[in-house]
Amino acid sequence: MQTIGLIGAGHIGSQVARLAVRNGYDVLVSNSRGPETLKDLVAELGPRARAATVLEAARAGDIVVVTIPLKNYRQVPVQPLAGKIVIDTNNYYPQRDGQIRELDEESTTTSELLQAHLPASKVVKAFNHIYAAELTTHGQPAGSPNRRALAIFGNDAQAKETVTRLLDQFGFDTVDGGRLAESWRIQRDTPGYGPRRNAVELRGDLAAAKRYKEKAHGA
Repeated sequence: MQTIGLIGAGHIGSQVARLAVRNGYDVLVSNSRGPETLKDLVAELGPRARAATVLEAARAGDIVVVTIPLKNYRQVPVQPLAGKIVIDTNNYYPQRDGQIRELDEESTTTSELLQAHLPASKVVKAFNHIYAAELTTHGQPAGSPNRRALAIFGNDAQAKETVTRLLDQFGFDTVDGGRLAESWRIQRDTPGYGPRRNAVELRGDLAAAKRYKEKAHGA
């Protein structure tokens, strides 16, 4: 895996791009406004990075990171991502995304929505529960005491193994939380969403997470 494509270049996308370049990957960065709006970021990232259209980033990336407002997930191109690992960083914020019935009813998860949109892709949830600024400041070498851990979820075991290796390169341990259907365990307002956790602590947070409906009924 030599090229990482980014669909979205906001707070998380730009930080993932920095980590990727720092670790020897080529990066194609894209957003909805066009490559010309990414000149400053690409200049900062250096010769391994270039600005691209969303379609170019989707086609060229060996791994593609979708890091856009959730409400826009249907705009992600489908065919160029067939067979590829797609990392989903999205969270559901109704005040930004509008009400999404299936998520309000908790009959699905944000990552399952993206997986349904990309049926031939291997979607892995990652990077959604860490503040963007901490992506480039909290990483540590493998084996460091109390190393920060990040949770991943996905339905394809090999895809999760690949993302685990990527996170290790970026400086983080990984906790595999299970299938995409379980990724609600790291959505906003859950114990693991936001704070710095090592792997043991993060596993405890995932186990302690409750559905919004459970919390509303005081369970």
